[in-house]
Amino acid sequence: MSAAVATRPAAAAPALLPGWLATQAVNVERHLAALRPFGEEEFGAGPGAPSAGHVREVNRLMAELRETLTTETRAAVEAVRAASGDPATPALHRVLRHKERAHLWVRAVERVWDFYFELFGQRQSQVADRLLACDRIALDCYQTAYVNLGTARSIPAPAPFSYMRTGFSPATFRRNIPLRRLGSRLNPFPLIQLPYHRLVNPWTLGAVLHEVSHNLQNDLGLARAVPERLSRVLAEAGVPDSVRHVWLRWHRETFADLCALLLGGPAVVASLLDVVGRAPDTVVAYSRTGPHPTPYLRPGLSIDLLRRMGFGAQAGHYSRLWARLYPGDPGGSIPPAVLRSAPKVVPLVVEAMCLTPYPSLGGRRLAEVLRFAPKEQAMVDEAAQRLARGTDPGVVPERFLIGAARSALDRGLAPPGRITTAFYRQLARR
Repeated sequence: MSAAVATRPAAAAPALLPGWLATQAVNVERHLAALRPFGEEEFGAGPGAPSAGHVREVNRLMAELRETLTTETRAAVEAVRAASGDPATPALHRVLRHKERAHLWVRAVERVWDFYFELFGQRQSQVADRLLACDRIALDCYQTAYVNLGTARSIPAPAPFSYMRTGFSPATFRRNIPLRRLGSRLNPFPLIQLPYHRLVNPWTLGAVLHEVSHNLQNDLGLARAVPERLSRVLAEAGVPDSVRHVWLRWHRETFADLCALLLGGPAVVASLLDVVGRAPDTVVAYSRTGPHPTPYLRPGLSIDLLRRMGFGAQAGHYSRLWARLYPGDPGGSIPPAVLRSAPKVVPLVVEAMCLTPYPSLGGRRLAEVLRFAPKEQAMVDEAAQRLARGTDPGVVPERFLIGAARSALDRGLAPPGRITTAFYRQLARR
């Protein structure tokens, strides 16, 4: 029997080329199908899930990308069909070229799809309620700004969307700004990136107000108006061009610091000092290209504005604290002209950004649109006591709860863990 088996003719091997060609068509078609639109409830249906508006905007962006991918996929499938009937070398090379182009577009679309899949997927994780809280704070900032304008402006949508990215500093990606992660396509809505360590300590979430302020500068039509006004004010005051150019380079981060203070009150200054209070050599290090004011000079801007907002005692407290941390000659690499002129320039910067009317604000000052006075601080302090007791803080605006958490912590009204739990529970219930 073994001899019979040994002499049996071998079965004909299947032709490899037709099967390989068919697989190439299957691959590209399945790639296209897999990069599908997101379902509106794919990432949950609760309040923490991405809104229908966020999902629709991402799907619109994906549809634009899929148009080219669809064209390339169809070309690759047609090339496979032609080569299957006439597998000559030129026809096979057409398959290979179309397959490569289709694959390049698959990778480009997949990067965008994966970016939003990860962001939206976080809303099904244990940090969902914390991110929802940050969304609601950001929305409150926008609502406050647009309600208090002196003239109507078109309402931007969707609202900012928060996500967590560990190992990085807080950041934002503004609406309609090209993003490298999206293949230089326009970001459809503001994104606020927060590290986990900020979410753990809600009294440090002045970062949300800062990042939202970057977006408000754009959406309120101040992205050009602010540096133009600042340049003119500094020039008229006789500030040397070399110094003026430094402050113009810093204008976005300076605006975000000051706007955040107007949104959240004195606690935002405490949060800022948490961030910039570093080793002495770091605080006095000057970057010739950095967008942030040198840490040594940065608190002075907020302290000056805090005093003008009616918080002279708190401004004095923070000023003395900063001087205690960094007494005497700061040294470092700050240009001498910038350092010498700071006492003169800082009030001019605050005046130009916050205390001068702008046409895009309906002729109002930023400090009028985002008003925070001692009576608002009284609301924050009362909310702090309620958070500490774990009770409903009442009708206090969402953004004020950051200051309430800070006030409760600084005054020792409750342990940090209890404050954190109450902060997120109350914001998630709204």
